[in-house]
Amino acid sequence: MKQEYILIAVDLQKDFIDGALGTAEAVAIVPAAAEKIRTVRAAGCPVVATLDTHGPDYLMGREGRFLPVVHCVKGTPGWELDPQIAQALGDGVRLEKPSFGSMELPALVRELTGTEGAGAGLTIELIGLCTDICVVSNAMILKAAFPEADLKVDAACCAGVTPEKHRAALETMASCQIEIR
Repeated sequence: MKQEYILIAVDLQKDFIDGALGTAEAVAIVPAAAEKIRTVRAAGCPVVATLDTHGPDYLMGREGRFLPVVHCVKGTPGWELDPQIAQALGDGVRLEKPSFGSMELPALVRELTGTEGAGAGLTIELIGLCTDICVVSNAMILKAAFPEADLKVDAACCAGVTPEKHRAALETMASCQIEIR
């Protein structure tokens, strides 16, 4: 059955909320993000939760050299979804990604929504962390894959590395015809 709406919950993991790279702003969005996930699932629409996923050799790679803070190592507590998010997501789809954006995400969106082509009639909404890194990266990938879809970002369910970077990322996405709510 074709779905007209899908929610992408980006990297709502412990390390980005109250762990290695956590911020007060990230902690503050969790209740609203969990409520949005519950509401979308109750409406029968698909939700995909992305998981930033690294191995124990994280510091040896390019990202680790530029951001030398070990985080989201698969199997560690910091890699797990925040408990409120995990509860809201239930058995919803989880997608591991080794970098900021997921090149597999568009194919998964097509599979879960039955969307073909440029995405006319489809609404894709993004929430999550960090607005200025992984949210914007996935939004741009989805914009390229679905140029006719309505892309939206719920700013109240996102947080950036800093409040200033959060606002800058929202402005960048708005410049690319992504609706900021």
